[in-house]
Amino acid sequence: MAAPALLVLFGSQTGTAQDTAQRVGRQAQRRRLKVRVLPLDGYNVADLISESLVVFVCSTTGQGDPPDNMKNFWRFLFRKSLPAGSLSCLDCAVLGLGDSSYPKFNFVAKKLQKRLVQLGAAMLVPVGLADDQHDLGPDAVIDPWLQSFWEKVLVLYPVLSEVEPLRDDEPLPPSYTLHFLDEKTDQNPERTRTDPDRPVPSESSPFPARMLSNRRVTDPTHFQDVRLLDFDISGSNIQFSAGDVVLIRPQNSEDDVQRFCQLLRLDPESRFTLTPNSDAPVPARLPRPCSVRHLVERYLDVAAVPRRSFFELLAAVATSDLERDKLLEFCSPAGRDQLQAYCDRPRRTALEVLADFPLTTAELEPDRLLDLIPEIQPRSFSIASSLKVLPSRLQVLLAVVRYRTKLHRPRTGLCSNWLASLDPERGEVLVPLWVKRGGLRFPPDQDTPVVLVGPGTGVAPFRAALQERLSEGKEANVLFFGCRSEAKDFYFRSEWAAMTAAGKLQLFTAFSRDQEEKVYVQHRVREKAALLWDLMSNKHGCFYIAGNAKLMPAAVRDALQFAFQQEGGVSAQEAEQMLVAMEKTGRLQSETWS
Repeated sequence: MAAPALLVLFGSQTGTAQDTAQRVGRQAQRRRLKVRVLPLDGYNVADLISESLVVFVCSTTGQGDPPDNMKNFWRFLFRKSLPAGSLSCLDCAVLGLGDSSYPKFNFVAKKLQKRLVQLGAAMLVPVGLADDQHDLGPDAVIDPWLQSFWEKVLVLYPVLSEVEPLRDDEPLPPSYTLHFLDEKTDQNPERTRTDPDRPVPSESSPFPARMLSNRRVTDPTHFQDVRLLDFDISGSNIQFSAGDVVLIRPQNSEDDVQRFCQLLRLDPESRFTLTPNSDAPVPARLPRPCSVRHLVERYLDVAAVPRRSFFELLAAVATSDLERDKLLEFCSPAGRDQLQAYCDRPRRTALEVLADFPLTTAELEPDRLLDLIPEIQPRSFSIASSLKVLPSRLQVLLAVVRYRTKLHRPRTGLCSNWLASLDPERGEVLVPLWVKRGGLRFPPDQDTPVVLVGPGTGVAPFRAALQERLSEGKEANVLFFGCRSEAKDFYFRSEWAAMTAAGKLQLFTAFSRDQEEKVYVQHRVREKAALLWDLMSNKHGCFYIAGNAKLMPAAVRDALQFAFQQEGGVSAQEAEQMLVAMEKTGRLQSETWS
């Protein structure tokens, strides 16, 4: 049997699944296989019937939802009209990337594998379920899964055994060639506002929203800096409802841009054009021609913690024996713990790693930059306002991420620190953004009560919901809010007070550090068991949870289950069944993040 052409399709929200798919593609190249690596929505799914060998790599988002760049594929694949044997000629494998702290762990990969089998596809290996929570990260599952996959491919296609693969230390050709131009640039290609008749903003065409204010809402003495950002979206055609999210793609700091250019001996003002060396498309977000400054500031994620593929690519081009040996050690299964200790646990950035390997970095060809460093991914934020109360405005409640590890410099979140640094009082500030439908949906009818549990910045979507509901005359609202201190981080305090005084909101608070014994929202939920049983059982209310995914959502769910047992007189099993039924009908919803 002739050697097959491999197709690797990925569904990725944050870039991890894309990185893994590209890794599969590089392994195929080393085996001298013809390979294509594409996002699922960048592939004509109707062509799947003519493929012979496909690897699907996909993550799971929200409450078991597919990533944005595979939603069209997902809808097509689950059409009931597709014949049962339509993929009978396809050999394939599914690799899922997930986080077991979420209830629907790797739901998309499991469901995809089941559907492919229904359509007649042959699964070469069991579905791989990589887990971010594993001590050694997703690679603990990905490495053995890939080994099993290639072993199976070699059995299916013995001709591949006759081909001498490229060694791991032989560099693959770069995906792109950068052609530098003689003239330099003095323009900033993304600063102008666009035609008012533009289409609805999207990832490929974001709207440059004017920042109206950037206000700290925590006490100056509080350890956490939290901002309320206010944007003017006049003329954008943006529409959103409570529960929707705004997406913002951040930029690297000027300091990081300068440090990167110095390390690689690049002139930030020089310009280049880009030519693909294979079937890879030219990145649509890069202007033509593009300046080095634009590439580094707005495209390359130099402030991210690099994945193992970064070290593999560096090792392949390293000429210093000392540096190459260390990089290869990091890439090896035996060096996994060392890589964790050096990079993952202290959250060392790609820029800092490049500085630690100066000989390799100094010789790095610009052509390899787009293979080495991934694209900056957009960040999602719950919208904290309603257009019915604040027309042509969009507000975000933002916690500025800053913490310490063993490294000297504090670790900072790229997007939150970039946004926090913008000051509209010093001149016009435009932030490109777009909106997408969120995971939370609120009842349309007038009388259904809602219970909202939103500690910390988790209260953001509930502020939008309460603004919207009150403007529609819906007055059966209960909010459980928690924070550390009533005096320091009680977000929107005056707004809740006004709603409560008007008889349109019942508010229950938990200030965890204001007394000796810590009190959290789950404790307040337990205390209000009788009220919650009445609202959920007798009045068929809806219950919502938003906030950090670590411990709170499960603790609140347990507290609600306790309320059902105590006030409804049902068993633990019956209470759990009631919660599951509420989830299935949309009466129990959560939006959490790690």
